[in-house]
Amino acid sequence: MPAARLEGALVPIDIEKVLNAALPSQKSSWTADDVILYHLGIGAGVPPTAEGELDYTYEARLKVLPSFGVIPAFGAMGGVIGVEGVSINPMMILHGEQAITIHRPIPTSAEVTTSARVTDVFDKGKGAAIVVVADSADASGQPLFTNRFLIFVRGEGGFGGPSGPPPGHAAPEREPDLVVESATLEQQALLYRLSGDKNPLHADPSFAAMGGFDRPILHGLCSYGIVCKAVVDSALDGDVDQVGSYEARFGGVVFPGDTIVTSIWRDGSRLLISASTKERGTPVVTNSAITLREES
Repeated sequence: MPAARLEGALVPIDIEKVLNAALPSQKSSWTADDVILYHLGIGAGVPPTAEGELDYTYEARLKVLPSFGVIPAFGAMGGVIGVEGVSINPMMILHGEQAITIHRPIPTSAEVTTSARVTDVFDKGKGAAIVVVADSADASGQPLFTNRFLIFVRGEGGFGGPSGPPPGHAAPEREPDLVVESATLEQQALLYRLSGDKNPLHADPSFAAMGGFDRPILHGLCSYGIVCKAVVDSALDGDVDQVGSYEARFGGVVFPGDTIVTSIWRDGSRLLISASTKERGTPVVTNSAITLREES
C-alpha cells in the first residue's frame, strides 16, 4: 500500500511498515526507593503518619500500586518515534489511553525486560492513533504486567484506515457509589517527573506556552496513578492485589494544584470510574475501569 495522502501531502505514517513493528526490548529495574518516589509523585503520604499512607511510603511495610507498572515500560511509548514508517513531530503527540494488566502482584524491587510492538494504527480523522503493547517479564522470564499505550498524533489522520473500536466502560447514569477528592500539590509535576518522564511540558513555562498552555500541566500518567490510588483506597480498602487490570481514557488537562474528583460505580467484577477537576469541572479520565482479579 503506498503512503496515503492528506490535502496533497504525504502522511508520514506508513501503515504497512508500522503495523506489527517490534520495538527494541528494554531492561530496567527498580528498588523500594523508586516505588516510594512514584507514590509520593502521585500524592501519597498525606497525612504522613496515616496507617494507609505509610503502606505506600515506608519501606518496612511497602506495597506497590498497580499503576506503578507503567514506569518500567514507559520508554516503549517514546520508542514509536524510531519505528520505520513513522516520521512525526513529537510536539503533535498526545497520550490518549492507557491500560495495564497485572499478571502477578508487583514486587517492591525487580529487574524486568520489556518487549513491545505496534498492534494497531487507527484513522481518527483529525489524527492517527497508534497502539503499542508492552509485555514486561521478571529476571526468571515470568510475566509481571502488560501495558497498552494509545498515542494520538494530531494532524496525521485521513489515510482511510479503520477508525478503531468505540470506547467502553461508560459510566452509569446514576449517582456514583463513591466519590473521592485528591488534592494535588503545585509542585506535583516536578515530583512526578523524577520517576522518568522528563518532558519539559510539565516543568518549563516557555515550553508549555509552545503547547498552548499558560503554565506547565500535570502528566497524564500522574493523574492515572492518582485516580488508581483513590479507587484502591476507597473501594478496595487499600488492597492493591485485587486489581487485575486498569484502563483509562485521558479526557483533559490537569494543572498542578488542581483537585481531582474521582467517581466510582460498582458493576460486578468491575469498578467503573470517571474523574474531573473540582475547580473547573473539566474531565480528567473517562471510560475508565478497574477489573478485579479472578479468584485462583
